[in-house]
Amino acid sequence: MDAQAQTQPSHSTLKNTENVNQGNKNAKNVHEKTTFSWTAPLRPFKRRSRDFWVTVISITSIFCFILFLVEGIMPVILIISLIFLFYVLFTVEPEKIEYSITNRGIKIANKETEMEKFNRFWFAQRFGHEVLVLEMFSLPGRLELVINPQDKDKIRKTLSIFIIEEEATPSKLDRATEWFANKLPQ
Repeated sequence: MDAQAQTQPSHSTLKNTENVNQGNKNAKNVHEKTTFSWTAPLRPFKRRSRDFWVTVISITSIFCFILFLVEGIMPVILIISLIFLFYVLFTVEPEKIEYSITNRGIKIANKETEMEKFNRFWFAQRFGHEVLVLEMFSLPGRLELVINPQDKDKIRKTLSIFIIEEEATPSKLDRATEWFANKLPQ
């Protein structure tokens, strides 16, 4: 009897769930209003020098050789495919797309992410571009949008209505990545 009572939700829980679901339906029925929009590149981009690629390929080759001796060919194929992806992302310039902040969420190339999924936001620099970083409650965890520097104050004012501006402290992985990136040639 106790196990059955624990698995079945109570009447009040069902009623609360219905109210939340009805509230979500009502939020989606609200007329969408764009509060601010801008056009910027899809991702931060920095063209890398020949020295950078020689260093990356040298380090990768040594690492792949050691991994091949220990594990075999499959991890080596994975690493080579990741280096190829990295190469493509750093040699092909991103297209410019439209970003917009609405009363219901943030649209990136007409794909909307609801405002309820965001926890906080802050601004950062990536490869010489100003970036808006939005921390999310769900995966992928963070959403980084390239912005135009002259739009920073307008974006701050618009987003502050919906979510708080607070920079997250860098994690150990963030610090390790930054340290390693600083060691590579530009």
